[in-house]
Amino acid sequence: MKILGIGNAIVDVICKVNDDYLSKNKLEKGTMKLIFDDKEFQKLLADLKIIKTVSGGSVANSIVGLSQLGNSVGFIGKISDDNFGAKYEDGLKKENVNFFYSKKNEEIPTGTCLILVTPDSERTMCTYLGISGKINENDLDTEVIKKSEIVFLEGYLWDEGDAKEAFNKAIIQANKVAMSLSDKFCVDRHKPHFLDLVKNKLDIIFANEVEINSLIDTNDFKEVISFAKKIDKHLIITRGDKGAISIYKNEINEIEAKNNLKIIDLTGAGDLFAAGYLHGFVNNLSIKECLIKATDMSSKVIQQIGARL
Repeated sequence: MKILGIGNAIVDVICKVNDDYLSKNKLEKGTMKLIFDDKEFQKLLADLKIIKTVSGGSVANSIVGLSQLGNSVGFIGKISDDNFGAKYEDGLKKENVNFFYSKKNEEIPTGTCLILVTPDSERTMCTYLGISGKINENDLDTEVIKKSEIVFLEGYLWDEGDAKEAFNKAIIQANKVAMSLSDKFCVDRHKPHFLDLVKNKLDIIFANEVEINSLIDTNDFKEVISFAKKIDKHLIITRGDKGAISIYKNEINEIEAKNNLKIIDLTGAGDLFAAGYLHGFVNNLSIKECLIKATDMSSKVIQQIGARL
């Protein structure tokens, strides 16, 4: 198998809101807030009209994108044997993703993410991890990990204790490890651990400019370049309208962002960017070609609602 994703198995619930909804509920635009109580989540959802419901989770979105590009892929994520869990599993199977988890009837429900899309197309997320955050090392199929060329992880996994153990087990067993830093607040919460992972344990790292700046405490992108060269890892950074850059050893490749796009929803832009890049990587394309494919995928997904093409 080309790539195995391990991440939070979350059903995305997409709704359109105005900026005042964010202010009223004390939500910071463009970030992800963790919700630890299902009742709080249901209260946020109560007065909203649902536009779309789809199987989600950051790494899962990338894995589906890779499947759509013709790659043999799999995913491990924890769901409950409930309505959302059934929808989640069906969603992956329809996309030809091998789902390596047998759901059980859990006390905690399947994870859900409320994606709030404002008129400027920015997305703000409220995530109730549910049972997805309880993934542990016993949920991982070691043989599947060993047979995969790359294991792709998400930084969000570090928000729960058991998941960290699963994370570490996957790293030890994997041939190559890729990871997305996921979110600035996620980086801030786990900065020492993330810095250790990036420097010492990962092979490929995806981040946006805000996340990588936060990780190394800088606002100077030249310092990011220097950091990337020192750690000798494959670091790929998305920079919004400034495009994206890949730094590997002393090789730097850049690509401009596409212009004149009709942006509808930024949900999944980073996830599909990673999918395009990893597709190029496992199929032996040049780094420049990887960036082109990544930009093409992310450009497509932001011109529609939701994180799946």
